Amino acid sequence: MSTDPASRRMRGQKRRSRAFVTAFAAALAALALVGAAGAVVGVAQGPRVSGVQVDPTGAVAASGSRVIIETTQALRDVDAAQVTVDPPAPFTVDTSGRSVGVRFSLPLRDDTDYTVTIAGAAGRGAGPAATLTTAFRTPALQPYLLQRGADDGDTIFRTTLDGEAEAVFTHPHIEDYRATATHLVVSVRTDDDRAALLVMGPSGEDPRELELPGDGFVSNLQSADRGETIGFTFSDADLGAGGGRESALFTTSVATGAGDAPPEEVALAGDIRVAGWRFVPDSDSILVLTFDGRLLLAGSDGENAAPLGTALAIDGIARGSSQAVVERLEGMRVVDLTDGSEAPLVEPDPPIGSLGAVTPMPGEAAGTVRTYAVLADDGSFVSTVVARVTDDGTSTVLLDASTSDAVLQTCVSASGRYAAVLLAPDSAGNPYDTYQLPLPTRVETHVVEIDSGDEVAVLDGFGLSWCQGPPA
Repeated sequence: MSTDPASRRMRGQKRRSRAFVTAFAAALAALALVGAAGAVVGVAQGPRVSGVQVDPTGAVAASGSRVIIETTQALRDVDAAQVTVDPPAPFTVDTSGRSVGVRFSLPLRDDTDYTVTIAGAAGRGAGPAATLTTAFRTPALQPYLLQRGADDGDTIFRTTLDGEAEAVFTHPHIEDYRATATHLVVSVRTDDDRAALLVMGPSGEDPRELELPGDGFVSNLQSADRGETIGFTFSDADLGAGGGRESALFTTSVATGAGDAPPEEVALAGDIRVAGWRFVPDSDSILVLTFDGRLLLAGSDGENAAPLGTALAIDGIARGSSQAVVERLEGMRVVDLTDGSEAPLVEPDPPIGSLGAVTPMPGEAAGTVRTYAVLADDGSFVSTVVARVTDDGTSTVLLDASTSDAVLQTCVSASGRYAAVLLAPDSAGNPYDTYQLPLPTRVETHVVEIDSGDEVAVLDGFGLSWCQGPPA
């Protein structure tokens, strides 16, 4: 036998290599057995939740938010009938591979525990079906509110319904503002009495000035329910007998990175002066009322606008629906913007009083919040009542203002949980300020939970950020 050291080392290396290969093969076999056993167990158990994606804050702020449930198996298509949302909320569902997406058609209620349950979720292969469940809690609302007339100027606050407020932006003269998904858009008058639109972050950071169509006046500022699109009407400062633009409608995007492109005019045919307008929810359309009384459904460029007859006013469009409440000569009507059909506004039973403003609630059949002037038998004024009226005519009083107080505006929160009622206390002794959008010196916003009728807050100021337009 050779005793050569090199030969001995070679034989040792061969033995170690054979031993490693044998051990590695055994390990692979063991892993394969474990994997096969795990796969058998997984199939036997049915699909299970392996991850969840949800943005509770976004779900409160806007429609279209989603809960995505990821599972351990590729799934057969889940039908909406298999899904339960508690408390109830309208939704659609889609299935893709190992994920199920539940998309909410309306914003969810704030400060609420939600549970999403999928019954009978089945994998594409063999094995039993299973029930998938996830839960999350939405945060409390923190809307914005505007206060005018303080010693240091006008201030936009972020507030809770408990009244804890944080100042986010102060300026000597704030006419109005709107909140988009990620920005505040503030209409101001500058020190040289010039109109300006300022865009900033949600905490007032990094303000920048938008380009306007010229030197003039901005009014009727609004923002789309989703995304970063805003619109406003504009009138030239030198408007007079010689002509100029009057109440022309413009839209633009305030999204970060959208550039500094000037706003685009909604080019309507005929009389372009706009008396009222609204973004149509979940679309790129605009409902417009012109000075000559034409009601038009137009695209963002205004071309090929569809006529919808004549009207006196647009009261509102329900979020998450195509139902617009408009005032015609024959009274209040509900117009379906998908096909132009319409019906009279449902009357409350029993009658409440003389109808004023109507604010549609979110959804197709949620009813409206209305303002009524209550009169005595002799015709004298008694009070102003704000009531919810369902589509079957059932009414619930939300607020009964005293004889001396004036109701200036009603708004409904995005989820439909709350109504905000803007009051001018002691209206006879409460003089108006001198702004382009004039308001009484003292205003209060009363927040009422619609289902219970309970008043949950009284806030100093106006323009809660869930309001879709300025006070009339």
